[in-house]
Order: sequence, then C-alpha cells, then structure tokens
Amino acid sequence: MIHLSSRLAAVAEQVPSGASVVDVGTDHAMVPVWLVQSGRASRVLATDIRPGPLQSAAALIEKTGTGEHIRLMRTDGLTGVGPEDGDTVILAGMGGETMLAIISAAAWTKTGALLILEPQSKRAELRRWLIENGYRIQAERLVEDAGRVYPILRVRGGVSPAYSAAELHTGLLDQIEDDPLFARYLDALRAQAAKAAPFYPAAAALLEEYDAIKRRLEHADGAGDI
Repeated sequence: MIHLSSRLAAVAEQVPSGASVVDVGTDHAMVPVWLVQSGRASRVLATDIRPGPLQSAAALIEKTGTGEHIRLMRTDGLTGVGPEDGDTVILAGMGGETMLAIISAAAWTKTGALLILEPQSKRAELRRWLIENGYRIQAERLVEDAGRVYPILRVRGGVSPAYSAAELHTGLLDQIEDDPLFARYLDALRAQAAKAAPFYPAAAALLEEYDAIKRRLEHADGAGDI
C-alpha cells in the first residue's frame, strides 16, 4: 500500500467509497494509486498539464499494477473532461485562484459532482467565488502536515448560506469550529490580520471578528469559569 502524507491522506479519505474520480494536477499519481489500492475508487482519471509528472505517474502505476483502473491524460485543468469521466473531482496542492479558474471553465461540476478542494492560498477568494456562483460548501475539515494546517472543502452545486467576512477566511463556523485544529488555525489567521491591521482597515475589522470568535470558543470551553 502506497504511503501518503497526512495532507494527501486526508484529501483521499474524503472520496466516497466506490466513486469514479478525476484527480486534477495529479503530479506523481500517488493519490490515484492509493484510491485504487484501498478499494475506495472504482476508477480514476489522473490529469496533469506537464509531461514530466505524467511520466513519473506512469512509472508508479506500472510499478503498483494499478493501470487497469487508472487512466492518464495530459490537459489543462478540466479541459476535455466531462461528467462521464468521474463523479468526484479532486483539486489539491494548488492555489485557490487556480482552482476557481479550473472550476469556472467546467460548468458540469455544478450538476451533481462532488468537489474535494485543498487550497494552498487565496482561500477566502475561493470560498467567496463558490458561494456566489452556485456552489455550496457542504463540509470542511482541517489537517496538519509538516507543521502547517490546511483546510479541505467538500463542495457541490447548490444554494449557499451567507458567510461573514471572517467566515470567508475561517470557513463556516457551524462546520469548522469543533475541529480539533480550529483554535490553532484561528490563531494563525489572527496573527496575519494583526500584522496588517495598522495599515488596512479591512484587516483591523477582520481582527475584531477573529477576537470575538476566540472569546466565544474560550467561553464555550469554560476557560473563563472560576
């Protein structure tokens, strides 16, 4: 069984059992191989825009004997990919702005597909775009890898609830505040906002929201009890 980093393992574990998967930007195809070896996915289309990673992916697939269930495709994002290729789409290890560009060019993802997104940056921009363009973030979870905390989003087409300015950065509190890593993730966001607050009113307003969330969490934990 191939070994995945904690971040990629958390992404792969979001895939429903028996899914047909499109892994965008597959790199060395480690996630597709794990999905097949574990029996979680019935088939995987692994795509990448670069020939080098696809050559490495082909070598790993041959080595692990998983070629019957994994197909490689060189393409940009989801270009040339459709709903017949998979009911679950993974976008991991790339910036949020890249993700929204890929999704916006594939309108079919709004009608039934499950999107598993692990944005490395521009997370607020990604959440805002999703909720303004007919997608609903169904769930979020956090994972720690090499000392950093990453969010993983499960997304489908649908009407989204309203998000506060802070929730565009933290994720919807009803979904994420009970995550064991949330307090640490919130502290990292607060530190970023505190650094920018003297120069940007929007950052100062965000910091106030983060502080209110932190006080609420501490009260819920009984930290202020005598």
